Amino acid sequence: MKDLSNNVNQRIAKRVRDLRAGQRLSLDGLANKSGVSRSMISLVERGESSPTAVVLEKLAAGLGVTMPALFDTAGKQQRPEDPVSRRKEQQEWQDPASGYRRRNVSPRGILQPMRIVEVQFPAGARLTFEDSPRDRPVHQQIWVLKGSMEITWRKERYRVSEGDCLAMQLDGPTTFHNPTRKPARYAVVIETETPTRR
Repeated sequence: MKDLSNNVNQRIAKRVRDLRAGQRLSLDGLANKSGVSRSMISLVERGESSPTAVVLEKLAAGLGVTMPALFDTAGKQQRPEDPVSRRKEQQEWQDPASGYRRRNVSPRGILQPMRIVEVQFPAGARLTFEDSPRDRPVHQQIWVLKGSMEITWRKERYRVSEGDCLAMQLDGPTTFHNPTRKPARYAVVIETETPTRR
């Protein structure tokens, strides 16, 4: 698991560096936009930190992308525009704070306005994403595949169980909680940048 974490941290590091450079943002500029300290951004960009999901979400918002985009570095075994995402090539990552695991399911490099992420959420775990200001609205849907989750959004608590789907917008604090004694598994379908026609 340690080697996997180091590999993922290096990919995240490169992606954050590339996105920041592409927008000509200084470390201070990204710190101001994201609410993440300059020193933490520097650690993330050097691959010397295992950033939490909360930190990654803030960085994504500050860079004007969704969190799945931070895992988007193309792998060696997948062509940039391969329309098939093979299971063995799908990037996995574990949040060091909550222990939840996420897997980017969608093919990398495909110009479409949505991404699919699979999440395995431990029993009893809780994760709160803070309000991260965004330049434009971002929508997502949570489809529970196994178990049950409590999701608090816009001060409303929703209990979603196997087969249920919750549509929401990333526009404020959101808490994910698995109140049961068994792990939960769900899919997130998230809107990404609107494709630009060539």
